Amino acid sequence: MQIKGTTKLLGIIGNPIEHSKSPLMQNSAIEALNLDYVYVPFDVKTEDLETVLKGFEAMNVRGFNVTIPHKENIIPLLSDITYIARKIGAVNTVYWTKQGWEGTNTDIDGFIAPLKALDVDWSQIVPLVLGAGGASRAVIVGLDELGCPNVRVVARDYEKCADFRDSFIYTPLKCSHIWAHTWDQIADILPHSNMIVNATPLGMYPNVDVSPLTEKDNELITDEFIVYDLIYTPRPTLLLQQAQQKGAISIDGSEMLVQQGAKAFEIWTGKKAPVDIMRQVLLNGK
Repeated sequence: MQIKGTTKLLGIIGNPIEHSKSPLMQNSAIEALNLDYVYVPFDVKTEDLETVLKGFEAMNVRGFNVTIPHKENIIPLLSDITYIARKIGAVNTVYWTKQGWEGTNTDIDGFIAPLKALDVDWSQIVPLVLGAGGASRAVIVGLDELGCPNVRVVARDYEKCADFRDSFIYTPLKCSHIWAHTWDQIADILPHSNMIVNATPLGMYPNVDVSPLTEKDNELITDEFIVYDLIYTPRPTLLLQQAQQKGAISIDGSEMLVQQGAKAFEIWTGKKAPVDIMRQVLLNGK
């Protein structure tokens, strides 16, 4: 890849950001299609978000991804968001238009992709979602799209979890209920669940020896479970190692990253993303 005076700038903002594989994946796609773009990671603190967006506009940045912890708090700073981003209540992809910065959410495409490949009756799946942040919102909408009738969500703080649940009141979902719980209720919920989705950073590099489940919780996982960790670094996480030992179906966040990244790439460049190359580079790490 040759960076020139004509090279157009793309990127990703988050905090922390050093673990992100998106630059590797997106720059490989750019190089494969011989496009005059470069994709750069930016470590951005929440209090600097508005300033950074103004700086991006001044620098003629064409678009960027959004990761933890900015997926929700970036919304008021955008001129508009798509229907799916409004439904989810979180943005992970931003692009420049004549009206200013606009946002959408491609996480749902990435989240659903590996689940669609499973031979599962989703009306019989009772998911437990760990975390009540921006990533969890895409998970909830994705599970609803698949046909899960009920979803349980846990967070450290019940008030935050209840607010998260209530934020879906005016969202057109097909599922009957979203239940709010605190973290210490996981052991009570798991016997009535058959799927876990980790939408928290617990277990993400560099904290690779951390699992969102206690040893007591882990004992309740069976080979009938689907365990999906949105984290892709490390691969597998401790949570997925524990799930594999129990014979559960385990899914990491790598395919979600590939598919959401491919959608974003197409929005920014107008070109069909080389998905196979993006996947290969991500999994091989180079």
